[in-house]
Amino acid sequence: MKIKQAEFVKSAVYEKDYPMELKNMEFAFVGRSNVGKSSLINSITGRKKLAKTSKTPGRTQLINYFKVNNEFYIVDLPGYGFAKVPKEMKAEWGKTMERYVASARKKLVFVLLEEDMEMLVWLDHHDIPFKIIFTKMDKVSNNEKFKCLKDIKKKVEFHNDDVFFHSSLNDTGKEDILNYIESLLIKEEKIEEE
Repeated sequence: MKIKQAEFVKSAVYEKDYPMELKNMEFAFVGRSNVGKSSLINSITGRKKLAKTSKTPGRTQLINYFKVNNEFYIVDLPGYGFAKVPKEMKAEWGKTMERYVASARKKLVFVLLEEDMEMLVWLDHHDIPFKIIFTKMDKVSNNEKFKCLKDIKKKVEFHNDDVFFHSSLNDTGKEDILNYIESLLIKEEKIEEE
């Protein structure tokens, strides 16, 4: 898939503020604070400053919508976990994220992982489709990748093709993610034509 255009549309907290759905499904990215969601979005769209990045965990506090090729949204969900913010604020981010994930919008959730299982278990429990993206993989050997997969399989059932490995430093894995998104959009178009 070639990304010709990507633009920030709006930020939202409540469902009434989400942008009008496009005909295609949207692709949401979720993970702990500082796991690299914004860097990943910038990498796959080829726009270095589309999503704001920061070394400080917890910068993404709202749901951010980006329209890609005027066909679908990429959705950047608030990070959760160890950001240095008051507990009340963390709880609010969790509600913001949960509202989106539980919404009826047609979506696939990419879970960015370092070592977090709770989100996978939660999505699995609610039958929400997801794929796993291991981020910051530029210095990880193939043996370490397979060890990560093995550890997760002890806790959640998934297939190896449910997993992507990505590095924002050298864009490794970018094409795999984009090709997967494109395959889903094509499949969706065929279903609508039938």
